Amino acid sequence: MLRGKKIVLGITGSIAAYKSCLIVREFIKKGAEVQVVITPNGKEFITPITLSALTSKPVISDFFAQRDGTWHSHVELGLWADAMLIAPCTASTLSKMANGVADNMLITTYLSMKAPVFVAPAMDLDMYQHPSTKHNIEILQGYGNYIIDPVSGFLASGLEGKGRMEEPVRIVSYIEDFFSKKGNWNVSFTRQKDLIGKTILITAGPTYEKIDPVRFIGNYSSGKMGFCLAEECACRGAKVILVSGPVNLQCSESIERIDVESTKEMYDAVVARFPEADVAILSAAVADFKPQVISDKKIKREGKGLTLQLQSTQDIAATVGKMKKHHQRIVAFALEVSNEETNAKQKLERKNADFIVLNSTRIPNTTFRSDDNQITIISHDRKVYFEKKSKKDVAKDIVNELKKIL
Repeated sequence: MLRGKKIVLGITGSIAAYKSCLIVREFIKKGAEVQVVITPNGKEFITPITLSALTSKPVISDFFAQRDGTWHSHVELGLWADAMLIAPCTASTLSKMANGVADNMLITTYLSMKAPVFVAPAMDLDMYQHPSTKHNIEILQGYGNYIIDPVSGFLASGLEGKGRMEEPVRIVSYIEDFFSKKGNWNVSFTRQKDLIGKTILITAGPTYEKIDPVRFIGNYSSGKMGFCLAEECACRGAKVILVSGPVNLQCSESIERIDVESTKEMYDAVVARFPEADVAILSAAVADFKPQVISDKKIKREGKGLTLQLQSTQDIAATVGKMKKHHQRIVAFALEVSNEETNAKQKLERKNADFIVLNSTRIPNTTFRSDDNQITIISHDRKVYFEKKSKKDVAKDIVNELKKIL
């Protein structure tokens, strides 16, 4: 939803300014065009050269270019942009925005902006909770600005981190949501707080079972579904523990990530952390078998073939199902190729899960390596069918169903 969008990114003098590079990277990755406007104090924390290299555009800081005296038109920027994001936004800049103190290029651009404006505050907790800061935020909200506010519960959980800027991945995600749900965005935004106080353990990605030092048994799982679930739960206020197999994905800093390779490593991590969790979402594509013997040297090509003797791996879902207490919930996944619903119902009972998320390899361009998925949620008393959609939106559907049983 950000492809082709023009974003003005305002950067102010906060220690969190280094995270602006990550914000730019996320915008560019999603196809947006970014123009950075930075305050003089902002340049003390991050260099315009770095930002210019990321955006392929000169960074704007002053009203006039130093070399040739060219005037930077804040009015044109206000007409050019589809959205303006100020991140990080200091208490000083909040005050200037609220009171129209146009003493730098960023504020004049803000005052000329015709597009929606998003603000990600960054300051210590005492400053954030001061009545004057709260008053300025209320003024900005009254002007129609959108405050991406970690103090309201959009960070992982608890008191830690309150007052700091929201994570770059989530900031970009909120703005992406705005463009995909235009007109009803505030409803979606306030929904993010409904998992505060919950601890959610999520597994993601494949597991690899070694044959020898250079070969393994694995599968095509990219981990995208599990990572989308982790981000969605964290956005909605949960403390998230993500146990990930070997994947090429990044997650928000507030998510506790445990990287593993084998099924045994994932099993040990899940068994150790499940007692503290309210929910386990078991979305990883765990290898069902492993070699009985692992060679400590690379197996050479000899003769006409090679026979591997396999044995079953640990059943993570079944073990967690036996450990489950009355207050805990388990969401299991089933990837099926035939008799999908029958097999999923049987797995629901065997694993002592609260509901099963059923995927089918027979639906084109879903499941492994895809950005999309189409699921059916099967519980003990009902089935819910969903249309094909992005894994990010599928994650929202799954968490919405989870909320009904918490």
